[in-house]
Amino acid sequence: MLIERNMSEGWLSNGYVVADREGGEAVFVDSGAPLEPLLAAVERWGVTPRAVLRTHAHGDHVEHEDELGVPVVRESTRIGGLEIAAIPTPGHSDDMVAFVIGDVVFSGDTLFKDAVGGGDFEQIRSAVMDVYMAMPHERRVLPGHTDETTIGREWEHNPFVRVWRGVEPEGTEPVRVGGEDATLIVWSPDYDGKGKAWVRFADGRDAIVGGSRVERGR
Repeated sequence: MLIERNMSEGWLSNGYVVADREGGEAVFVDSGAPLEPLLAAVERWGVTPRAVLRTHAHGDHVEHEDELGVPVVRESTRIGGLEIAAIPTPGHSDDMVAFVIGDVVFSGDTLFKDAVGGGDFEQIRSAVMDVYMAMPHERRVLPGHTDETTIGREWEHNPFVRVWRGVEPEGTEPVRVGGEDATLIVWSPDYDGKGKAWVRFADGRDAIVGGSRVERGR
């Protein structure tokens, strides 16, 4: 299997092209990054693109979709030698889908290196712990933004996963989020360098929010 990635300098969003073999068939995965390096790979490999797999419909992942000239696919299918499994993982968005192809999973904006996506807390936790962490630890994770990782690495090192596993305690730091008092349960790096936080409000609500929303040092 052949994979080429490109990343948008603005959104840091990834676009991929995956081929079963040189001279075979291919699919794109998301289209929020400039297409030129991906199209160059298509030409270099001598492959025929058949579809674009859309992890979710946010603008930073579909910007160039119409330029590809191939159908959008969001369900399990087989294209050439590529066996593609589509797994619904709502949370960051209602339409989020993980695509498993061979030993790789394209995780969209649900699982990142050292972080998880923002969105509905319980759905994100379920997607990460019940879907992703149940996968083989050697599986490569190619996310919707920046660096790839593996399931095993995130099992061991992702701050959210470690607390959900019970191997790290919940944090107790008082913070404010959107003018409300809260407790900082987890702080992690995020793909954009601004951090990602799991916070719990005084009424017991849990939320995953961008680090820029969290007022620390109270």
